[in-house]
Amino acid sequence: MVVPGGAWEDHRRALGGFIRSQRKLARLSLRQLSALSNISNPYLSQIERGLHEPSVRVLHAIAEALDISAETLLLQAGLVREHAGDAPAEAAGSGDGSTERAIRADPRLSDAQKEALISVYRSYTAGSPAPGGAR
Repeated sequence: MVVPGGAWEDHRRALGGFIRSQRKLARLSLRQLSALSNISNPYLSQIERGLHEPSVRVLHAIAEALDISAETLLLQAGLVREHAGDAPAEAAGSGDGSTERAIRADPRLSDAQKEALISVYRSYTAGSPAPGGAR
C-alpha cells in the first residue's frame, strides 16, 4: 500500500487510536496490555500515539492480547485488503451494510471511533443468524 507522507502519519495515528480504543473497550491499562502481549509499555504507547508503525508480529501479539482477530488489526494497518465478496458486513448477515455506512458517514466521529464502533458491531453480528431466524 503506497500512502503519501502526511497521509501515512494520519494512517499511523488512526491505527494507534483504534488499538487504544480496543484496549479501553477491553478495560486494560497500557501496562496490562504490555504484560499480556510481551511488548514494552513505552513501545505500545508510541504505537497508540501514532509514532511507530508496528510489525505484523507485533500486531498479532496485540490482537491476541486484546482478544480480537489478527485480521482486524491487519486490515486497520493496511496490510491486508477486504475483498468485495468477503466484506464482514455481508458475512455477518447484515444485508446491505447500511449500519456500517451510517457509522462511516457520521461527521461527529473520528476515524478511530468509526473503526472501533464498526469492529464492535461486527463482533456482535458475526455469530447472529440471518434476519428473521432465532438464535
